[in-house]
Amino acid sequence: MEADTIFAVASGAGHAAIAVMRISGAASFAALAALCGDVPPPRRASLRHLRDRDGMELDQAMVVWLPGPGSYTGEDSVELFLHGGRAVLDGVAQALVRFGARPAEAGEFTRRAFLNGKMDLTEAEAVHDLVAAETAAQRRQALRQLDGALGTIYRAWADRLRVLLAQQEALIDFPDEDLPPEIEAAVLAELAALGEEVAVHLDDERRGERLREGLVFAVTGRPNVGKSSLVNALAERDVAIVSAMPGTTRDALEARVVLGGVPVTLVDTAGLRASTDAIEAEGVRRALARAADADLVVVVIEPGEQEAPPPLAGGSWGEGAAPVPARPPPPSPLPQGEGEYVVAASHLLVMNKLDLGGVAPVDAIGVSALTGQGLDTLRTRLGAAARSLTESAGPPPLTQARHRAALQQAAARLAAAGIADLAELRAEDLRLALRALGRITGSVGVEDILDTLFSRFCIGK
Repeated sequence: MEADTIFAVASGAGHAAIAVMRISGAASFAALAALCGDVPPPRRASLRHLRDRDGMELDQAMVVWLPGPGSYTGEDSVELFLHGGRAVLDGVAQALVRFGARPAEAGEFTRRAFLNGKMDLTEAEAVHDLVAAETAAQRRQALRQLDGALGTIYRAWADRLRVLLAQQEALIDFPDEDLPPEIEAAVLAELAALGEEVAVHLDDERRGERLREGLVFAVTGRPNVGKSSLVNALAERDVAIVSAMPGTTRDALEARVVLGGVPVTLVDTAGLRASTDAIEAEGVRRALARAADADLVVVVIEPGEQEAPPPLAGGSWGEGAAPVPARPPPPSPLPQGEGEYVVAASHLLVMNKLDLGGVAPVDAIGVSALTGQGLDTLRTRLGAAARSLTESAGPPPLTQARHRAALQQAAARLAAAGIADLAELRAEDLRLALRALGRITGSVGVEDILDTLFSRFCIGK
């Protein structure tokens, strides 16, 4: 398939003033010549009249000829800046098919860039993340990875592993030679240092993955404390039905918002109480499950309450209620400093309905979803929590579950190599660790994941 010449619209769907169509493959020059007759000099945008095989004019467009390997895919390529009407795009596409090209599959341009050595697999994944970025923080993380920051780390570790493996092979091949005893000591010391660096890289609390995927904040509390009203207010739209009847919310409802520059899914959950109603009891069970999996639990109380309801505050709902795991009460948030709030742990206590009177407990944020009182403070606190869960200093964080799995395997093999009794076993562990690192950047054994990875891309990328 890589021998085919492919084309696709690389810009967004729908009507637009300009649409970008890209072509890649060995027949790109011939296709451009057939379309416009006079091919412009390389990398110079030029206005041309485009015609089909029968001479019918299709469009007046800017065209750019990009001979390989100096192109995105590393192949001979063309970019057409067309008028964005559907008829124009369809006409040019039909002409290209008649000239021997075919429509590209999802992610095929980036896949060819990877196969032609224009980028490693971490950079290819960053292309997808950049296209999908919802916030500036996600954009910055994707650009950092696209610049090769992650790949550079893994390739440096792989280079060090190759040196270790060469030294270990020397110990195997020349057992009777008078090799300096410090060689083995140096191998073990470097093994320990490399293993420590990998362990530190893995111990990042999934910050990069959380930022890439978005956080989940579960909004919990007793029935009728205003959870749905609070979610609607934070989302600035009607996500959940609001009613004075207890138990209105039966299933988890979700709203996507941006807090502190981080995408967050707010989950409105069923009110926490013991119930003989099977549907409501299932809603409570699901609420507890979402709270257990959430990055932050926003516990909503009302005037007169001082703490989270059971089981979030520990204990049970009494005889006849389904057993539930006890949870500690939510900790107090740290005080405000330099205009920003920082959340101490995974719970945040919020007292709603300030408009009815009362004073929020010292460890709670007081708000009124009805009047808007305190909502700016709550958004600030939630934004600080989102940033604290995703920001990372120093080297770029892991962004993909497959990176983490491969690094965990590499770390396990490094640990095994450090305690191996036989030199041959240590060398095999080093080879397996090196192979695990290679799978991240795509230097070894990635054929089985390419289809899955690039199928997530949009057509034209």
